[in-house]
Amino acid sequence: MPTFSRPRTPALFPLTSSPPPDDYLIAHIDGGARGNPGPAGYGVAITNQLGQRVAGLSEYLGHQTNNYAEYSGLLAALQYALKHGPKALKIVSDSELMVKQIRGEYKVKNLVLQELHAKAKQAIAHLEWFSIGHVLREGNQEADRLANEAMDKGMGRRAAPSPTIDHAKEYEGVVRDGVIKLDGPALPEGARVQIRIRK
Repeated sequence: MPTFSRPRTPALFPLTSSPPPDDYLIAHIDGGARGNPGPAGYGVAITNQLGQRVAGLSEYLGHQTNNYAEYSGLLAALQYALKHGPKALKIVSDSELMVKQIRGEYKVKNLVLQELHAKAKQAIAHLEWFSIGHVLREGNQEADRLANEAMDKGMGRRAAPSPTIDHAKEYEGVVRDGVIKLDGPALPEGARVQIRIRK
């Protein structure tokens, strides 16, 4: 974990009520531990303010807790923003506990988490703008996928291969009970599609 020097100007923290600048990063973060504690990892899906993918980060953390993994994902996102810029970051996490701890609404009682929390606050102080918010697990699927990939890799498991999709090809299907059934491979989660109705 890197050490951060003291910022020259006071940090505006948290900036959840301030409007975002023109350019900022959005980091969806997730961390998990199978067994809690158990084999742990984090995933971070970073986009720009327009929703365009910028980076995907993940790491296997060994035998840790869920909360340790969540904080590790937060620190990875903060380090990325400080290194690559812009130094404006919006964090989206499905860990309500961590979000409220970073906002100062909950106290951090665990000694290990206190250290990670302090490092996160120190890194946040070097940003020009920062926001953090909670989202339900369903709204954090890419970060969840990256975290699970990290855990699988660390445990020596192979992830199931993704179906090969020809993006230039048109796939046909039929509507049954209001759901489109494709005559072809299953499309990956989040794939954008265009529908053309034929008689």
